[in-house]
Amino acid sequence: MTIRSTLIATTALLALAGCGQKQDNPSAVATNSADTFNQTDASMPNATKMPAVSAAQSFVNTAAASDAFEIETSKLALTNGASASVKSFARKMIDAHSGSTGKLKTLTAEMNPALTPDATLSAQQQATLDQLKSLKGKAFDEAYIAAQTSGHQQTLDALKAYSATGDVPQLKSFATDLIPTVTAHLNMAKGLKA
Repeated sequence: MTIRSTLIATTALLALAGCGQKQDNPSAVATNSADTFNQTDASMPNATKMPAVSAAQSFVNTAAASDAFEIETSKLALTNGASASVKSFARKMIDAHSGSTGKLKTLTAEMNPALTPDATLSAQQQATLDQLKSLKGKAFDEAYIAAQTSGHQQTLDALKAYSATGDVPQLKSFATDLIPTVTAHLNMAKGLKA
């Protein structure tokens, strides 16, 4: 029994001693790292390799997509909506969000390095827009009001977050300055009736 215990203890000690040793074969490290990377890629066959996006670029894209969503859904409201109050709100949203898009583009073009807003809608925004396209009248109004309430709340959350923790002073000011406007839009959306 003592020989067996000694063998187990010695094996464990040798294994632990090997943990801190540096590997003499650097190509084995590179191969192992590449194998791990390739296994990760293989496990995600549809994954697209994209460069990391900075917090500033992510915020700019979120703001641009939010504006695009508000403008596109509001244009639909002018043709598919039934309520006069919904159509009035939609006109205000088109004007306000076209204005904030212009300000964002001007601001990001003047930055060094310049950022380019990507107004591509998120999957959720696109699905909502597609759903709204198929509705008319009161059904449209109800869905539009829900979309505006949700969209403005998400935008307000993004503005508050970037205003508090953003890494680019000009964009923090932009976010801070928009908070009262988006809050007002949210409150207006909550007060709409279909």
